[in-house]
Amino acid sequence: MFKKNPSSSLLQPIDSYSCICWDWNIYRRSATTETSLLNHLRSNEMKIQTTPTMDMDALTSILSNASSESSCAPVDNTVENMVFGGYYILVFLLALNGNALALWIFSRQRGTSSPANVFLLHLAVADLSYVIILPLRATYHLTGGHWPFGEVPCRVAGFLFYVNMYASLYFLACVAGDRYLAVVHAVRSLKIRRARYAHTISFSLWVLVTVSMAPLLVTHQTAEVDGMTVCLQLYREKASRKALVSLAVAFTPPFLSTLTCYLLIIHSLRRGSRLEPQLKLRALRTIGLVMLIYVVCFLPYHASRATFILGYAHPNVSCQTRRGLSLANRVTSSLTCLNGGLDPLVYLFGAEKFRGTVRRLFFRDRAGGSGATSAGELKGTHESSVSAKSEF
Repeated sequence: MFKKNPSSSLLQPIDSYSCICWDWNIYRRSATTETSLLNHLRSNEMKIQTTPTMDMDALTSILSNASSESSCAPVDNTVENMVFGGYYILVFLLALNGNALALWIFSRQRGTSSPANVFLLHLAVADLSYVIILPLRATYHLTGGHWPFGEVPCRVAGFLFYVNMYASLYFLACVAGDRYLAVVHAVRSLKIRRARYAHTISFSLWVLVTVSMAPLLVTHQTAEVDGMTVCLQLYREKASRKALVSLAVAFTPPFLSTLTCYLLIIHSLRRGSRLEPQLKLRALRTIGLVMLIYVVCFLPYHASRATFILGYAHPNVSCQTRRGLSLANRVTSSLTCLNGGLDPLVYLFGAEKFRGTVRRLFFRDRAGGSGATSAGELKGTHESSVSAKSEF
């Protein structure tokens, strides 16, 4: 009657089994409601909408977790919801403006673009694809955990969350790889560092990530709890240890690749390079910024997910510990959205054309007539594949 769905891809969504993953801490309204919900689940009085392939182990885990937390005192999440709602609005405004500007600048550049700029263009598209649904997340929290938008937007919100996160990880890794070739193997990499190759790699990554996350679009993800509609896709809190495999496969390769490339670049710069001191400093700032995005946005989420998966379903874990794990899961999940606001800084430090255009747009009065040449410069000159100067 119950069976598990096979994995669709190496990069299958974290916790992609077709089950309802309850966030008991967010949606709990009172002790009475929680006990009532548990009784409805056990007696099948409440209609739980699931796919025909619901995981029996997952359902058992849901009942077990609910039973364990039914003795916990109710928690008022009003302040938490207000903080999350305001945070998502702020990130939306910051990321929308930064990435829209980046997409406009990259799309107006003419001539041959560098591979790094191609990857940054696709990174901006990935960020914008997720930024547009942040107001839905904000509304969800500001209405006290009610999802008024229906089933399809709930699925799309979860789908775009994972697509943006893993597409961003892999595009940042591609930028790191291109930087490594440009600085350490400038001459030998001439034949492979072409814009058309970068586009081919980018489209391949889009296909891989999109197909891997596609199961999120076909799984029912809303439920009625205490008269309110809950979107189960926003904070997936299913403690399945099988998810550790997909977690490691999705995050580890791009993270290690990026870290390795930048360590090799730093070693090359310290050992001796043709770059001028000012350009070396700019290169190090770019590297530091990318690693900061990993440390702030991505590493905490994946570390928290691993801890959550290993600890949440343990029978000896206390109610307070479960609450802490769930809160950490929600906080680190929200931090991943911040990469959309930080990525424009990568464009600013890592793309010479982008940096020059922004300078002309916002400081044209200081330039004293530089606007006459900005239109021609915006068309772009071919960035030398030999010189690492164009890469920083």
